[in-house]
Amino acid sequence: MLNCKLKTILGVWRGYTPIFARYSAIGGMMLVMSGLLGWAAIAPGAQAAELEEIRERGYLIVAVKDNLPPLGFRDDSGQLEGLEIDVARRLAEELLGRSDAITFIPVANQDRLSALLEGEVDLVIARMTVTGSRARLVDFSFPYYVDGTAFVTRDGTVQDVSDLQTRRIAILNGSTSISSVRSLLPSAELVGVDSYQAALDQLEASQADAFAADASVLTGWVQHHPRYRLLPTLISAEALCIAMPRGLQYDPLRQQINDAIAQWYASGWLIERINFWGLPR
Repeated sequence: MLNCKLKTILGVWRGYTPIFARYSAIGGMMLVMSGLLGWAAIAPGAQAAELEEIRERGYLIVAVKDNLPPLGFRDDSGQLEGLEIDVARRLAEELLGRSDAITFIPVANQDRLSALLEGEVDLVIARMTVTGSRARLVDFSFPYYVDGTAFVTRDGTVQDVSDLQTRRIAILNGSTSISSVRSLLPSAELVGVDSYQAALDQLEASQADAFAADASVLTGWVQHHPRYRLLPTLISAEALCIAMPRGLQYDPLRQQINDAIAQWYASGWLIERINFWGLPR
Protein backbone atom coordinates (compact mmCIF):
# COMPACT_ATOMS: atom_id res chain seq x y z
CA MET A 1 0.00 0.00 0.00
CA LEU A 2 1.37 3.40 -0.94
CA ASN A 3 1.99 5.85 1.85
CA CYS A 4 -0.03 9.05 1.88
CA LYS A 5 2.77 11.31 0.63
CA LEU A 6 3.39 9.21 -2.46
CA LYS A 7 -0.28 8.76 -3.28
CA THR A 8 -0.95 12.48 -2.90
CA ILE A 9 1.94 13.50 -5.12
CA LEU A 10 1.17 10.95 -7.83
CA GLY A 11 -2.48 11.93 -7.80
CA VAL A 12 -1.74 15.62 -8.16
CA TRP A 13 0.91 15.04 -10.83
CA ARG A 14 -1.40 13.07 -13.11
CA GLY A 15 -3.80 16.00 -13.27
CA TYR A 16 -1.34 18.47 -14.79
CA THR A 17 0.28 18.73 -18.22
CA PRO A 18 4.02 18.33 -17.62
CA ILE A 19 4.99 21.18 -19.96
CA PHE A 20 2.97 23.76 -18.03
CA ALA A 21 3.07 22.61 -14.40
CA ARG A 22 5.75 21.73 -11.90
CA TYR A 23 5.44 20.23 -8.47
CA SER A 24 6.57 22.16 -5.40
CA ALA A 25 7.03 19.38 -2.82
CA ILE A 26 6.31 21.37 0.33
CA GLY A 27 2.66 20.85 1.14
CA GLY A 28 1.84 19.23 -2.21
CA MET A 29 1.42 22.57 -4.02
CA MET A 30 1.84 23.00 -7.76
CA LEU A 31 3.99 25.78 -9.15
CA VAL A 32 2.51 26.70 -12.55
CA MET A 33 4.88 28.21 -15.10
CA SER A 34 4.89 28.78 -18.82
CA GLY A 35 7.48 26.13 -19.64
CA LEU A 36 8.74 28.22 -22.54
CA LEU A 37 11.46 29.96 -20.55
CA GLY A 38 15.05 28.91 -20.26
CA TRP A 39 15.65 27.34 -23.66
CA ALA A 40 18.37 29.91 -24.36
CA ALA A 41 20.42 28.36 -21.55
CA ILE A 42 20.85 25.15 -23.53
CA ALA A 43 24.18 24.98 -25.30
CA PRO A 44 23.89 25.66 -29.07
CA GLY A 45 23.73 22.42 -31.00
CA ALA A 46 23.18 20.26 -27.91
CA GLN A 47 20.57 17.60 -28.56
CA ALA A 48 19.54 14.84 -26.17
CA ALA A 49 18.56 11.47 -27.61
CA GLU A 50 14.90 10.71 -28.20
CA LEU A 51 13.34 7.37 -27.27
CA GLU A 52 13.75 5.81 -30.72
CA GLU A 53 17.37 6.94 -30.87
CA ILE A 54 18.02 5.34 -27.49
CA ARG A 55 16.44 2.10 -28.66
CA GLU A 56 18.50 2.12 -31.86
CA ARG A 57 21.65 2.73 -29.80
CA GLY A 58 20.70 -0.13 -27.48
CA TYR A 59 21.48 1.36 -24.09
CA LEU A 60 20.63 4.23 -21.74
CA ILE A 61 23.14 6.80 -20.54
CA VAL A 62 22.23 7.95 -17.03
CA ALA A 63 23.84 10.46 -14.68
CA VAL A 64 23.94 9.12 -11.11
CA LYS A 65 25.61 9.69 -7.76
CA ASP A 66 28.39 7.35 -6.67
CA ASN A 67 29.04 8.78 -3.19
CA LEU A 68 25.59 9.12 -1.65
CA PRO A 69 24.43 5.95 0.15
CA PRO A 70 21.82 4.57 0.04
CA LEU A 71 20.71 6.36 -3.17
CA GLY A 72 23.83 5.84 -5.28
CA PHE A 73 27.22 4.61 -4.08
CA ARG A 74 30.00 2.11 -4.76
CA ASP A 75 30.12 -1.10 -2.76
CA ASP A 76 33.31 -2.76 -1.51
CA SER A 77 33.96 -4.20 -4.96
CA GLY A 78 33.50 -0.84 -6.67
CA GLN A 79 30.09 -1.67 -8.17
CA LEU A 80 27.36 0.94 -8.17
CA GLU A 81 24.48 0.19 -5.80
CA GLY A 82 21.53 2.01 -4.24
CA LEU A 83 17.89 2.92 -4.78
CA GLU A 84 18.59 5.21 -7.73
CA ILE A 85 20.81 2.58 -9.35
CA ASP A 86 17.95 0.07 -8.96
CA VAL A 87 15.55 2.58 -10.55
CA ALA A 88 17.91 3.19 -13.48
CA ARG A 89 18.45 -0.52 -14.13
CA ARG A 90 14.73 -1.28 -13.92
CA LEU A 91 14.05 1.57 -16.34
CA ALA A 92 16.58 0.13 -18.81
CA GLU A 93 14.71 -3.17 -18.56
CA GLU A 94 11.39 -1.42 -19.21
CA LEU A 95 12.65 0.58 -22.22
CA LEU A 96 15.20 -1.79 -23.74
CA GLY A 97 14.41 -5.23 -22.36
CA ARG A 98 17.66 -5.63 -20.37
CA SER A 99 18.61 -4.21 -16.99
CA ASP A 100 22.26 -4.11 -18.03
CA ALA A 101 21.58 -2.01 -21.15
CA ILE A 102 22.85 1.06 -19.38
CA THR A 103 25.92 3.24 -18.97
CA PHE A 104 26.29 5.12 -15.68
CA ILE A 105 27.97 8.52 -15.56
CA PRO A 106 28.76 9.60 -11.96
CA VAL A 107 28.27 13.35 -11.57
CA ALA A 108 28.78 16.02 -8.95
CA ASN A 109 25.70 18.00 -7.93
CA GLN A 110 26.76 21.07 -9.88
CA ASP A 111 27.16 19.03 -13.08
CA ARG A 112 23.82 17.23 -13.12
CA LEU A 113 21.86 19.73 -15.20
CA SER A 114 24.68 20.60 -17.59
CA ALA A 115 25.25 16.91 -18.39
CA LEU A 116 21.60 16.65 -19.49
CA LEU A 117 21.39 20.01 -21.26
CA GLU A 118 24.55 19.35 -23.24
CA GLY A 119 23.36 15.92 -24.37
CA GLU A 120 26.02 13.97 -22.46
CA VAL A 121 23.35 11.81 -20.78
CA ASP A 122 19.80 10.76 -21.58
CA LEU A 123 18.49 11.11 -18.02
CA VAL A 124 19.55 12.26 -14.57
CA ILE A 125 18.72 10.02 -11.60
CA ALA A 126 20.91 11.66 -8.98
CA ARG A 127 18.89 13.00 -6.05
CA MET A 128 17.40 15.70 -8.23
CA THR A 129 14.57 17.66 -6.61
CA VAL A 130 12.09 19.81 -8.47
CA THR A 131 12.68 23.56 -8.25
CA GLY A 132 11.31 26.44 -10.28
CA SER A 133 14.66 27.27 -11.84
CA ARG A 134 15.34 23.66 -12.85
CA ALA A 135 11.81 23.24 -14.22
CA ARG A 136 12.49 26.05 -16.69
CA LEU A 137 15.24 23.96 -18.25
CA VAL A 138 14.26 20.28 -18.01
CA ASP A 139 11.24 18.08 -17.47
CA PHE A 140 10.66 15.89 -14.45
CA SER A 141 9.05 12.50 -14.05
CA PHE A 142 6.65 11.35 -11.40
CA PRO A 143 8.57 11.14 -8.10
CA TYR A 144 10.24 7.85 -7.26
CA TYR A 145 10.88 8.90 -3.65
CA VAL A 146 9.72 11.67 -1.33
CA ASP A 147 12.64 12.97 0.70
CA GLY A 148 12.57 15.63 3.41
CA THR A 149 14.20 17.07 6.49
CA ALA A 150 14.76 14.54 9.28
CA PHE A 151 16.78 14.30 12.49
CA VAL A 152 19.38 11.92 13.89
CA THR A 153 20.33 11.61 17.54
CA ARG A 154 21.88 9.22 20.05
CA ASP A 155 20.14 10.88 23.02
CA GLY A 156 17.80 8.35 24.58
CA THR A 157 15.50 11.09 25.89
CA VAL A 158 14.74 12.19 22.32
CA GLN A 159 12.17 9.85 20.81
CA ASP A 160 10.24 12.25 18.59
CA VAL A 161 10.64 15.63 16.94
CA SER A 162 8.54 17.19 19.73
CA ASP A 163 11.31 16.31 22.19
CA LEU A 164 13.61 18.76 20.40
CA GLN A 165 11.58 21.87 21.21
CA THR A 166 14.28 23.47 23.37
CA ARG A 167 17.30 21.38 22.35
CA ARG A 168 20.44 22.20 20.38
CA ILE A 169 20.23 21.07 16.77
CA ALA A 170 23.21 20.96 14.42
CA ILE A 171 22.38 21.98 10.85
CA LEU A 172 24.42 22.67 7.75
CA ASN A 173 25.06 26.35 7.11
CA GLY A 174 23.00 27.53 4.15
CA SER A 175 20.85 24.40 4.18
CA THR A 176 17.27 24.53 2.92
CA SER A 177 16.38 22.60 6.08
CA ILE A 178 16.97 25.68 8.25
CA SER A 179 13.61 27.31 7.47
CA SER A 180 11.71 24.06 8.10
CA VAL A 181 13.40 23.52 11.47
CA ARG A 182 12.92 27.15 12.55
CA SER A 183 9.24 27.01 11.60
CA LEU A 184 8.50 23.82 13.52
CA LEU A 185 10.90 24.30 16.44
CA PRO A 186 11.16 28.05 17.02
CA SER A 187 12.61 27.64 20.53
CA ALA A 188 15.36 25.23 19.51
CA GLU A 189 18.95 26.47 19.35
CA LEU A 190 20.41 25.92 15.89
CA VAL A 191 24.13 25.18 15.75
CA GLY A 192 25.53 25.92 12.28
CA VAL A 193 28.11 23.49 10.88
CA ASP A 194 29.97 23.38 7.57
CA SER A 195 30.04 19.62 6.98
CA TYR A 196 28.61 16.28 8.06
CA GLN A 197 31.86 15.54 9.89
CA ALA A 198 31.48 18.81 11.80
CA ALA A 199 27.95 17.78 12.76
CA LEU A 200 29.25 14.45 14.03
CA ASP A 201 31.91 16.26 16.04
CA GLN A 202 29.23 18.44 17.65
CA LEU A 203 27.13 15.42 18.54
CA GLU A 204 30.08 13.44 19.88
CA ALA A 205 31.13 16.40 22.06
CA SER A 206 27.54 16.82 23.33
CA GLN A 207 27.48 20.30 21.83
CA ALA A 208 24.32 19.34 19.93
CA ASP A 209 21.48 16.96 20.77
CA ALA A 210 20.45 16.17 17.19
CA PHE A 211 21.42 16.82 13.59
CA ALA A 212 18.90 17.94 10.93
CA ALA A 213 19.44 17.18 7.24
CA ASP A 214 17.85 15.34 4.29
CA ALA A 215 16.41 11.97 5.30
CA SER A 216 18.01 10.16 2.36
CA VAL A 217 21.47 11.42 3.32
CA LEU A 218 20.92 10.77 7.03
CA THR A 219 19.86 7.19 6.27
CA GLY A 220 23.31 6.49 4.87
CA TRP A 221 24.88 8.49 7.71
CA VAL A 222 23.17 6.33 10.35
CA GLN A 223 24.13 3.15 8.52
CA HIS A 224 27.75 4.31 8.80
CA HIS A 225 27.32 5.46 12.42
CA PRO A 226 24.94 2.85 13.92
CA ARG A 227 25.01 4.37 17.41
CA TYR A 228 22.68 7.08 16.06
CA ARG A 229 18.97 6.81 15.33
CA LEU A 230 16.86 8.45 12.63
CA LEU A 231 13.70 9.93 14.14
CA PRO A 232 10.56 8.65 12.38
CA THR A 233 9.03 12.00 11.41
CA LEU A 234 10.00 14.05 8.36
CA ILE A 235 9.14 17.74 8.72
CA SER A 236 9.19 18.64 5.03
CA ALA A 237 8.75 16.91 1.69
CA GLU A 238 10.90 17.04 -1.43
CA ALA A 239 10.06 14.95 -4.49
CA LEU A 240 13.04 13.15 -6.03
CA CYS A 241 12.39 12.76 -9.75
CA ILE A 242 14.06 11.67 -12.96
CA ALA A 243 15.21 14.70 -14.95
CA MET A 244 14.80 14.42 -18.70
CA PRO A 245 15.01 16.70 -21.76
CA ARG A 246 12.35 19.30 -22.57
CA GLY A 247 10.39 19.36 -25.81
CA LEU A 248 7.50 17.65 -27.56
CA GLN A 249 9.88 15.25 -29.30
CA TYR A 250 10.62 13.72 -25.89
CA ASP A 251 6.96 13.05 -25.05
CA PRO A 252 7.23 9.28 -25.83
CA LEU A 253 10.24 8.98 -23.50
CA ARG A 254 8.53 10.98 -20.77
CA GLN A 255 5.33 8.94 -21.07
CA GLN A 256 7.19 5.63 -20.92
CA ILE A 257 9.07 6.73 -17.81
CA ASN A 258 5.96 7.99 -16.02
CA ASP A 259 4.01 4.85 -16.91
CA ALA A 260 6.86 2.72 -15.57
CA ILE A 261 7.06 4.61 -12.26
CA ALA A 262 3.29 4.42 -11.77
CA GLN A 263 3.40 0.66 -12.43
CA TRP A 264 6.28 0.22 -9.96
CA TYR A 265 4.18 1.84 -7.26
CA ALA A 266 1.11 -0.22 -8.15
CA SER A 267 3.05 -3.51 -8.10
CA GLY A 268 4.83 -2.66 -4.85
CA TRP A 269 8.29 -3.01 -6.42
CA LEU A 270 9.35 0.57 -5.69
CA ILE A 271 8.14 0.47 -2.08
CA GLU A 272 10.02 -2.81 -1.61
CA ARG A 273 13.25 -1.21 -2.87
CA ILE A 274 12.74 1.86 -0.66
CA ASN A 275 12.34 -0.44 2.33
CA PHE A 276 15.30 -2.58 1.26
CA TRP A 277 17.61 0.44 1.36
CA GLY A 278 16.27 1.51 4.77
CA LEU A 279 14.82 4.80 3.61
CA PRO A 280 12.02 6.34 5.69
CA ARG A 281 8.63 6.85 4.05
